[in-house]
Amino acid sequence: MQPDRTEELKRLLDERILVLDGATGTMIQQLRLGEADFRGPPSCGLAHHTHDVGGDNDLLSLTKPDAIAAIHDAYFAAGADVITTNTFTATSIAQADYALEGRARAMNRAAAAIAREVADRWTARTPDRPRFVAGSLGPTNRTASISPDVNDPGARNTSFDELRDAYRDAAEGLIDGGADLLLVETVFDTLNAKAALFAIEEAFDAHGSRLPLIVSGTITDASGRTLSGQTPTAFWHSVRHARPLAVGLNCALGAALMRPYIEEIARVADTYVSCYPNAGLPNPMSETGYDETPQETGRFAADFARSGFVNLIGGCCGTTPEHIRAIVEAVRGVAPRRFAREAG
Repeated sequence: MQPDRTEELKRLLDERILVLDGATGTMIQQLRLGEADFRGPPSCGLAHHTHDVGGDNDLLSLTKPDAIAAIHDAYFAAGADVITTNTFTATSIAQADYALEGRARAMNRAAAAIAREVADRWTARTPDRPRFVAGSLGPTNRTASISPDVNDPGARNTSFDELRDAYRDAAEGLIDGGADLLLVETVFDTLNAKAALFAIEEAFDAHGSRLPLIVSGTITDASGRTLSGQTPTAFWHSVRHARPLAVGLNCALGAALMRPYIEEIARVADTYVSCYPNAGLPNPMSETGYDETPQETGRFAADFARSGFVNLIGGCCGTTPEHIRAIVEAVRGVAPRRFAREAG
């Protein structure tokens, strides 16, 4: 387990706006990989796997680690301070789609180790600017709060305990692999996030120490609510018990439509605020699949920074190293958001 870098991160977040990386998935899509690439060499043991694994991006941490390292390297070169591990769907629940649930922990451990090696190499180059690894814990492809059957409102395709077990396995892998902090991200159902937070606490207790934690929700439409119905303020009050280093929003709407909701989070949260929107709305004609150019993304980032909304900013779906480079330039020299610490 990495040493607790909470105080180091707090010091840096008080000094300047830190920059998160962009979309690992977008960069993987640009590699145009085929089924054989995802299965990897024979040593990976997937040559005769009974299910197709093409599109299982998290598997690449085991089968094409050099490709994942190169993506991390590109984001650090663009100026990112924090990179996220290639583990967005690396839970046993999500990996069941590929009959790879038994490899979820190994994916998390390998992905964190890859990111750790790249981050340490960059920190060694510029010791005055340390780099960090955020272990990504995505929402899974199941929801504990909403029925998958319109004819049966009480139906559920997962349970709190199933989610807890899946998240515990993933969190243990990220911790073992050397993540500096854990990132519960793209939260559309806060009950799923509660299971993740419970599992993370169990993992911390087992290791006898803690890592910093970021929790990032997703506003799914113009209603200004998560898929399970919470406003940004309600979302914050539902997760603040976990004492996150930062809370914020990512994905979904893109920066233009996200603005009022990240402003609301910034107004109510007594901790640091993170924000990493998509590169606008989906656009199949674009190379990245999304509307915004890096210059447009940079303008939105500058607005959020100068408005005092953020301490940590980056990009989600559709954002590339060029988008992150534009964000770095946009927030350079802008003071980070200030907030009143909770007494005690």
